[in-house]
Amino acid sequence: MFFRRKKDSPASKQAPEPLPVAAPAEPTLTPAGVGPPSTQFLTGEAGRDRRTVQVLLEAIARVSESRDLESLLIDIVDSSIELTGAERGLLVMRGAKDGEHLVRVARLRGKKPVVGDLRYSTTIAGRVLAEARPLRAQVHSESEALELGRSVYDLKLRAVMCVPLASAGQGDAPLSPPKGVLYVDSRAATRQFSQPDLSLFAALAQYISIAMTNAQLQLDSLEKVRLEQSLELASAIQRDLMPRVPSIPGWDLAGWYGPAEQTGADFYDFLRLGKGSLALVVGDVTGHGIGPALITASAQGSLRTSLRLNPDPGEVVTLLNQDLCERIEDGRFLTLFLAALDENGEVRALNAGHSPPLLWSQVDRSMQEIKMCGPALGMIADEVYRAHPPLAMHAGDVLVAYTDGLVEARTAGSEDDFFGEEGLKRVLDAAAGAGLSAREICTRLAEAALEQSGGVREDDITVVVARRA
Repeated sequence: MFFRRKKDSPASKQAPEPLPVAAPAEPTLTPAGVGPPSTQFLTGEAGRDRRTVQVLLEAIARVSESRDLESLLIDIVDSSIELTGAERGLLVMRGAKDGEHLVRVARLRGKKPVVGDLRYSTTIAGRVLAEARPLRAQVHSESEALELGRSVYDLKLRAVMCVPLASAGQGDAPLSPPKGVLYVDSRAATRQFSQPDLSLFAALAQYISIAMTNAQLQLDSLEKVRLEQSLELASAIQRDLMPRVPSIPGWDLAGWYGPAEQTGADFYDFLRLGKGSLALVVGDVTGHGIGPALITASAQGSLRTSLRLNPDPGEVVTLLNQDLCERIEDGRFLTLFLAALDENGEVRALNAGHSPPLLWSQVDRSMQEIKMCGPALGMIADEVYRAHPPLAMHAGDVLVAYTDGLVEARTAGSEDDFFGEEGLKRVLDAAAGAGLSAREICTRLAEAALEQSGGVREDDITVVVARRA
């Protein structure tokens, strides 16, 4: 038995009475369609019932007018105290750990915050959270107080009420577990909470649950809008960072980029190194979203500055790697391909953990992969990178650098039907052999990969082509 009165006649013995509240309908953005709360607080006395309903409606109106969640929670507790005539009210939420209770709001009569001791009957709150039923308790003796918990005895509480804040499932679905409870108590011997008091308190809690849900939905909606605006801004900035294709004697250049999300983790760039010389860069950061996008922007800016001061690819990439190792979190890294192109057709290439670029020869239509010179950036701080020995490209030769999103494009519903390196080589050979321009080769490769995946991009796709004129 949860509560037992002593030294009274058998008729006066009374346990805390759970309120049989009818299951309300699923809360929506407006109270329309919500089932009525229990009306056990009505006594049949017209004048008294009119005043009771008026008080309830006024409390609901005040709560409904709150615009932000924190103000709403305070209004909820203040209204609870005023409605029940209690001395103190608490909003206790279910914690992340099993059995953990978090006091979100604590208020006193007169709309004052509780200062100091926040002890309350965790026994009653815990039972209401566990059983999802309203409870009330009256204390008439020290033994009864101890039966309800040490805090009830120490605080000299004489009356306690607690009701769940829960939403209902639809149809025959059971009530969801309470997300918290509303709790009020009083030390005044003259304030004894009755069954109608508990019913009225439970009715208020039902509407409060709806108001809290609406406020949280509104907050989530605003947060979603802010996030979408931030992503759109980041996406716009990233688009602005995409380079214009420069003109350099002896070379036909093009780039194609398609992000999987609003912000991508791939980038490409063309950076002038000096008279008649230019660097081609393709990079890919692990992951998606704003975090990787910030890393790509930082790496891109660092390369632009460093290559203007130092045309040696190995030294520039070594310094960038040291910087990234100090600043990016574990588990993230940047794969990078950098090639310095000269007017005479010489190519100094460096591959840091990147998908191997392909060098197609016009003479015999052979293909050569540019192997890695070291691991991805951001993994080993003291790694020293050195470019491959210079390669010579002749008239009609084609260099293709890409990110793994291109070759990993796969047929929808298939686990292993990828576009793959074979698809890349097949399309490259046909396009380059037909004498197409760098722009046309880029487009052919991207279209072929997207045709394989049915237009779905599971990862960012980047392709850069340099054709020797």
